Amino acid sequence: MITFFLVGLTVHIVFFLSIFDIYFTSPLVHGMPPHATLLPPPASRLILIVADGLRADSLFMPLHNGSSRTPYLRSIIEEKGTWGVSHTRVPTESRPGHVALIAGFYEDVSAVAKGWKENPVEFDSVFNQSRRTWCWGSPDILPMFAKGASGDHVYTHTYPAEEEDFASTDASRLDTWVFTQVKSFFHSAKSNSSLKAYLLEDKNVFFLHLLGIDTNGHAHRPMSQQYLNNIGLVDSGVAEVVSIIEEFFNYDGRTAYVFTSDHGMTNWGSHGAGHPSETLTPLVVWGAGVQTAQRATDPQPYIDEYLQDWKLEEIRRVDVNQADIATLMASLIGIPIPVNSVGVLPLPYLNNTDHFKAQSMYTNALQVLEQFKIKMSQRKDTTLSFFFTPYQVFMCLAVAIVAFLLVQKSPMTYYIYCLLPVPVWYSVLKESGTLTDLIHSAPSLPLWKCLSYFLLVALGVELLVVSFFHRAMLTLGLAVLSLWPFVCGIFGRSKLRSLSWFFSCLCLAVFPLMPVMGRESNIHLVLCGGVLTFFTSACFLFSLWQRSVLHPCDRQQFMLHVVVCAYVPFLTHSSLQQKQGLPLLNQIISWTTLASSLLVPLLSSTRLFHRLLSILLSLTATYLLLSTGSEALFPPALSWLMYVWINIEQEAMLAQGVPGRQELSTIDFSANIDISKIRQLKLDDIRRSYFFVFFIITAFFGTGNIASINSFDPTSVYCFLTVFNPFIMGGLMMWKVIIPFIIVMCTFETIQVVTQLSSRSLFLIVLVISDLMALHFFFLVQDYGSWLDIGTSISHYVIVMSMTIFLMLLSVVTHTFTSQRLALWRRPKIHFP
Repeated sequence: MITFFLVGLTVHIVFFLSIFDIYFTSPLVHGMPPHATLLPPPASRLILIVADGLRADSLFMPLHNGSSRTPYLRSIIEEKGTWGVSHTRVPTESRPGHVALIAGFYEDVSAVAKGWKENPVEFDSVFNQSRRTWCWGSPDILPMFAKGASGDHVYTHTYPAEEEDFASTDASRLDTWVFTQVKSFFHSAKSNSSLKAYLLEDKNVFFLHLLGIDTNGHAHRPMSQQYLNNIGLVDSGVAEVVSIIEEFFNYDGRTAYVFTSDHGMTNWGSHGAGHPSETLTPLVVWGAGVQTAQRATDPQPYIDEYLQDWKLEEIRRVDVNQADIATLMASLIGIPIPVNSVGVLPLPYLNNTDHFKAQSMYTNALQVLEQFKIKMSQRKDTTLSFFFTPYQVFMCLAVAIVAFLLVQKSPMTYYIYCLLPVPVWYSVLKESGTLTDLIHSAPSLPLWKCLSYFLLVALGVELLVVSFFHRAMLTLGLAVLSLWPFVCGIFGRSKLRSLSWFFSCLCLAVFPLMPVMGRESNIHLVLCGGVLTFFTSACFLFSLWQRSVLHPCDRQQFMLHVVVCAYVPFLTHSSLQQKQGLPLLNQIISWTTLASSLLVPLLSSTRLFHRLLSILLSLTATYLLLSTGSEALFPPALSWLMYVWINIEQEAMLAQGVPGRQELSTIDFSANIDISKIRQLKLDDIRRSYFFVFFIITAFFGTGNIASINSFDPTSVYCFLTVFNPFIMGGLMMWKVIIPFIIVMCTFETIQVVTQLSSRSLFLIVLVISDLMALHFFFLVQDYGSWLDIGTSISHYVIVMSMTIFLMLLSVVTHTFTSQRLALWRRPKIHFP
């Protein structure tokens, strides 16, 4: 069993990691020479201003009285510059948006496996090709371009990361900081001769990253007054900075300005996917070498109705793809186009001779051609290696496989992928006795019943696959499962438990029908979740108190967790709404509850229901601290169904004539297992294993957890922190996802004890079910689209692969979690009836 465990664990980890080797290797190529237009450029310097999270309509839409909240930029659009919509590509996030703007290529797919601030690979950029670049703004964005630049000519000035606080009363201060720093910089340059000499050189870039709008959008939503007021602040700040810059350079007419955004934002304050509110961003360009505002004499070639809504139908609009902006900026100041740029020069933005435009287009084409040459020379077909994997059953094929891979000159990882199944199949053959037991039990059942079992399981597997794309299929599945006691004859033996199963399935079936994104926070539902947990647990405890003695510690632990989960989120969100920040006491309680959630259950009794209740209360307390609405009701509903499942499996065992039933209240997790009582595998165990897989998936997707992570609502972690920290926030959200998973795992650990089921036999069945699903999702992994699409496709594959890995790893953890007890103080011995 140990050998099988280690081999199976190794193989599944390797094949899980293989998707990053197959799908998420960097598409960027290197070794291309840079190309630049040799003609004199129209501008000596470039000012790039990026208003993070600014939607196009938020900038261009006039007020109800016809005026504009951005009078300065509106005057540029109407008189001095060229405007349009910059169409971003998914993922609409800050890093890929800025990479497209400044480096000219869209998000490197290998970035999905990298850190938030880490460069997936070293890349070229407008900043790198410039003579010098000065940057002011967020510590999350600026360092990646300094790291990617050769030499030491990109200078960054950032505020502390702690300033990015979603609970701040005024996040626009982030933008005020940038404007203040820029003004101080140019003021000090007047008396600093060396700095002034640098600034008077050509090919310089100045980058202002303004994060206030994005932070206010996340915290208060884009329709809020905070978001809209921040846009007005940016407009006035841009006007003041432009005035200072023009004065510093003596109005020489050699400065080009680009104002745009990296991405937009949905009405509910998220971004990352492909909704127009996220992909349509503003672009306003003016200054040296830029075409001035042109009147549109003919209807403009845009089928949307934005021109009429924005009252700009009379001014020529020029839309671009986001990567085109990098090419435009390079042409304006005469630097080489970034070598990985895929942008196309937007000619209508240029105000120059036809000769200059033609030369710029030729340079643009040469740069793209260089990439094409390199990519064609590196192209390889590796596909055949994976087709041979299913046939590597016999050891004699290993030599032939190695020879084939040598001829193909395949990378070393392919040898691992293709040879690992050999010991796996060897281990499977050694465990053939378990499968033989299953086959021997089949003749005792009618043929139609055997076929029905396997047909239902096959259909059930496909239903689970479809449920990853359409969560409503889980509702259908739960509705079908609710009828199980009535079909298999359990209803006649236990009507109350059958009805409890029926109604608990239907209650849980409601959650997959609820929306994942765009829902408003409702802390009152979090309170309801705490109250529901309180009363259901109180009823259960009351029934236990009638039959046994509980130590006072059990009651104290129960009351502590219920009070915490019921009140802390409500008090925290009330404080934030009143602009009083995150109370320190609430933060301490939240982190203490999180830290103790895995320790406190180990202090309770190891009796079956005592320990399960302790685990539920500890985990639910943390879950509620991370909840913002209806998902807070999910753990109580799931736990109700799990409780009924434990009880009803006992009835199923009696219906099958399995002897040795033990009263559930007398079962102790810490008792030694009598190996002689562990039974052989039966056909009905396939049904139990399928239930387990189904409930695991329901635990993951019942409240849309995966999509919630990718869309990320920061309000979920406000009880713990409000300062932006993607690693801690992501870890907290992931723990929220895992909590329902642990509840199901503990339940199935209980069912193994109750039904005397072999863990080895269980593993084999779940392995087959999960790997059949994994085969589906291996070919459905996406390396294009939004981070939501890419992340979801990876998550699908990860979940089904993790079923096996987690089952092997967490079965040990779950066994410890249910059976071990920490004795921190001496207690009198308690006798249970």
